[in-house]
Amino acid sequence: MSKMSAIGLFVQQLGLRRHPKLRGSLKILLGMGLVGATVRMLPYLAPIGAEDIAQNEQAVTFSDRNGLPLGTLLTRDQDHTAVVALDQVSESFLQAIIAAEDKRYYQHGAVDLQAVARAVLEAVQARSLVSGASTITMQLARMLEPAPRTLPHKLGEVWVSWRLFAGMNRDEILHAYINRLPMGGNIYGVEAAARTYFGLPASELNLAHASILAAIPNAPNYYNPYSNWRSLKKRQRYVLDRMIADGYITPEEATRAEQEEIQVLLPDRGIIAAPHFLFWLANRLPDGVSTVQTTLDRPLQQFVQTQVQEVVRSLAAHQVNHAAALVIDNHTGEVLAYVGSPNYFADAQQGRNDGVQALRQPGSALKPFLYEFALEIGAIAPNQILADVPTHYAIPGAQLYSPVDYSERFLGPVRVRSALANSLNVPTVRVLEQVGVERFLGRLHQLGFEHLTKSPDYYGLGLALGSGEVSLWELARAYVAIARNGDLIPLSVTPGSRLPAASAQPLPESSYWALIGDMLSDRYARSQAFGVESVLSLPFPAAVKTGTSSDYRDTWTVGYTVDYTVATWVGNFSGDRMRKVSGVTGAAPLWNRIMLHLHETREPAALPTPDNLVQHPICAVTGLKPQPDCPSVVLEYLAPEHLSAYNRGEKFELSQEYNSWLARQSQPQLSGDRLKIAFPENDDYFILDSSDATPRIQFKLAIAPETPIEWWLIGPSGKQQLTTEANHALFWPMEVGEWTLEVKSGDLSDRVTFQVQPPDNGPIRQGFRVRSEEEK
Repeated sequence: MSKMSAIGLFVQQLGLRRHPKLRGSLKILLGMGLVGATVRMLPYLAPIGAEDIAQNEQAVTFSDRNGLPLGTLLTRDQDHTAVVALDQVSESFLQAIIAAEDKRYYQHGAVDLQAVARAVLEAVQARSLVSGASTITMQLARMLEPAPRTLPHKLGEVWVSWRLFAGMNRDEILHAYINRLPMGGNIYGVEAAARTYFGLPASELNLAHASILAAIPNAPNYYNPYSNWRSLKKRQRYVLDRMIADGYITPEEATRAEQEEIQVLLPDRGIIAAPHFLFWLANRLPDGVSTVQTTLDRPLQQFVQTQVQEVVRSLAAHQVNHAAALVIDNHTGEVLAYVGSPNYFADAQQGRNDGVQALRQPGSALKPFLYEFALEIGAIAPNQILADVPTHYAIPGAQLYSPVDYSERFLGPVRVRSALANSLNVPTVRVLEQVGVERFLGRLHQLGFEHLTKSPDYYGLGLALGSGEVSLWELARAYVAIARNGDLIPLSVTPGSRLPAASAQPLPESSYWALIGDMLSDRYARSQAFGVESVLSLPFPAAVKTGTSSDYRDTWTVGYTVDYTVATWVGNFSGDRMRKVSGVTGAAPLWNRIMLHLHETREPAALPTPDNLVQHPICAVTGLKPQPDCPSVVLEYLAPEHLSAYNRGEKFELSQEYNSWLARQSQPQLSGDRLKIAFPENDDYFILDSSDATPRIQFKLAIAPETPIEWWLIGPSGKQQLTTEANHALFWPMEVGEWTLEVKSGDLSDRVTFQVQPPDNGPIRQGFRVRSEEEK
């Protein structure tokens, strides 16, 4: 076979006999012996057919759990596109777009040489670019392969347009073009634009609608109907004039179209509720699905959306712009509400960012999982006393790590319950040191925190305080596990389906999940940091934990009842700092509103009590069986294996690790020579334990003055002087009533008021100091 015959056969096999221009170019290349190079170039030489660029996505319609519509997505990503057949587009729009963009479309080929010549002549005369010469085919080529407007890329655009013209007829090219037209924002195609702006299918566009839409692609961001209507109307006049010049319409028809009042719909893109959720779910649907029933509850979704907007509005003065919320049914794992931002459609405010899936630092929200794990593996015991004192850790290659709380105070000896409930940082870091960062990171992976992918050394001891990044989705799913006593179930977004985490694993059975829930629901245990009556305290049993990332960039509140888990985040998508907004002032009010709404008509059952654990009285500063010198006694759950150590009982004595803390306690807390009562504090109150025959509290001064002092107590029975056991402290047998404690030393004095209540007035927390005012 001759060389030219082989070339002809090769060309025939490529299917290029109907395309003389491309066939000729290919024969030249092959004839020059460049076969290898030509074969490599074949993808860039072959004609482009309609099937090669077909848009196969179809609209998906969503409903809530009860069949109420949530909305229809024209595409499965955030670019709104809908494909429509050419014969389903109004003739007015086809005429308008051709008149505006390429009036000789049906007369020239891929490139309009007349237009090119005219553009060159005008540019020479004006010494600048006056008009372009892009045809509809060339514009389609640019849509398929976007590139900077440089000469090399322009030549590439011409080549792709030749391939399009070789592989498709004019109607096929026009069909592909009108379905890809940029129509402002993230809207593409005439069908998507018609439905978004006018609520009409493309087939029902009249001349006024059609000329408006045909005006947008020339500068889609500038001619956006929502932001620049006046300029868009001027461009509409241009389109109408072109249609008159091309003989499509009369001047009278153009005038009527221009004067017709057009109602542009609000930018909801056909979405009634939960846009973030719909787009997130759409990307997980199999191909071919067009209708989806979800687990969302539309009335609840709309309520939560409104609360997100109101909370952000109330915090605007504190530099707060965004919030997100998630509501889950604990019994089924079904997602009931999913709000990713205050307003999805507020592009200028980054509304399309999804705060449910965004990765942010969780602050203290991971602490419950550390404490449960530490209890489970025996690193700590429920009655253990932890030291909240100044502590320093040497980090290789870095400065000393010295964890502190936002209050910048240290409380000295604290119970595990108090350390967790008050979200104290130093005790938490000490617990993580006992557990080990690597082991705790493994537990977090078990819980489904799949985005914590760095090494243990990368996170370090700060992992317990939120040095890693997690999503609100992951946090909520993990808290559902606490609510279900360690039963980690996949979440569900469509009836009967599950969305397991890639890294989540079954958790071992443990009674300590319920104990963690009991601690997180104890309003008295968290009173030192948050007060007794705060937004965290609900009129029914609920466990809750807040979190605040460094520099007030993120605030979290996640909590649950028996029935629901609610997770909330408040912050800024930009990462900008808020103005002194913490978890209790930022995300907690949103959590509170949602929880109250969920239980508006039905109070939840009590949270589960820990199995195999029994309550025993312990000394609040030793954690052991109370001795006569114990300043306060409380009840705590203990496991059988802890009873032998508990029964030892020890005299109260602080170890050397408290020395630096004690030194701070001996410093005056007020300027000048003044007395200051350290304990109790003003407005504290105590609840008697009827099982304790001699309940006592210790009155203490912040300093020990050199001059003699007098203690006076004013109560229901009048004023009495107390016998001094030490110059700066004494024990007082508690009596029910309202009391004023006064201390005097020469001309110096100080006084506080406090209450003692009987046990039937509330939970038995004998000797536990309770604050009535909220500390941030």
